[in-house]
Amino acid sequence: MQIETTGILINLRPFSERDMVAHVFTMDNGVLVGMLRGGAVAKKNRPLVGQYGPVSWNARIDSQLGVFHLESEKNLSAPLMLNNDLLKIMNAVFALIYTLVPERESYKDLYLRTVRLLNELPGSDSAYDLYLKWECDLLADLGYALDLTKCSGCGLVDNLVYLSPRTGRAVCADCGAPYADKLYKLPLNLNITKRFISGICAAQGVDIPLARKVF
Repeated sequence: MQIETTGILINLRPFSERDMVAHVFTMDNGVLVGMLRGGAVAKKNRPLVGQYGPVSWNARIDSQLGVFHLESEKNLSAPLMLNNDLLKIMNAVFALIYTLVPERESYKDLYLRTVRLLNELPGSDSAYDLYLKWECDLLADLGYALDLTKCSGCGLVDNLVYLSPRTGRAVCADCGAPYADKLYKLPLNLNITKRFISGICAAQGVDIPLARKVF
């Protein structure tokens, strides 16, 4: 079996003295896992997290751990290396994809948004907002969309000051007043989205990635 696509190298771990196991987030096939032969000892074209470009994955049968061949067109992490805040965002993005996105399921829109985010972060004056938007879209892709358009209780679109942790829907001041101590206070921020992500991780029996805990 052979897969030809485009992807981002999001995770590397040693497998032996010479080889490495890689997770690549691809445009057409979601997260693929495979071997990088000689990746641990390569002196030229050494694999690095953040590399982006054409990817081939080959295996004799579909259930095998295949072998990758990567051609790096660009290292998306390189422009972020000198900015610790931007680097933390990239690490959180990759860790969340690695932890929460099922293997071999297509998430093309998420892939395209991820590439766009990493290209927009360098020089951006609103990196926090860009990442918050990406994280909200990730929640939606995983089936946990947040609805901030109207009150879940009465349907009003004004004076939305709360967010329900149970439904992910906005609540106006009047409807939320009796339950204020149990609701999240808007505006939306990364502390709120982290709580939803923690719930998803708990439901899947995994811990929230350490790279996401730093926010």
